[in-house]
Amino acid sequence: MSRPWTGSEEGSSLPFVLVCWLVAALMAFGAIAASDAFLEQQRVQSACDGAALAAANQTGNGAVYSRGVAGYLPLDQASAEVAVADQLADGGTRLDAWSVAVDGVEATVTCTRAVPIAFGWLFLGGQPLERTAVASARAPTA
Repeated sequence: MSRPWTGSEEGSSLPFVLVCWLVAALMAFGAIAASDAFLEQQRVQSACDGAALAAANQTGNGAVYSRGVAGYLPLDQASAEVAVADQLADGGTRLDAWSVAVDGVEATVTCTRAVPIAFGWLFLGGQPLERTAVASARAPTA
């Protein structure tokens, strides 16, 4: 024969319910933070893509006049930097750093931005998240 249980079980499910709610809240906050980080990466990538296209469209006039066009339009570092600076100033996305590398035919732009994300205080300890994007573009040919 078994003895009937005489202990009270009132409130014993409350800790379990609280832990489940805490886990659900952390998952929701994590999804929101990840979405915010993804959208910030897209903004930086978009600005970097536009800057690379602007740099590739800025041909080096001195090289064109001295060597001519032999299947491609030559690019130079100085005109590419000016084009990227103009594009980024007009684009509206603030970047913390950017650089341009030109190899004569292709311009490669690297853009970096540190952004605060939603619930960054929870996942990053209040530090901003650094987003970096790289874009390349070739000079157009006739």
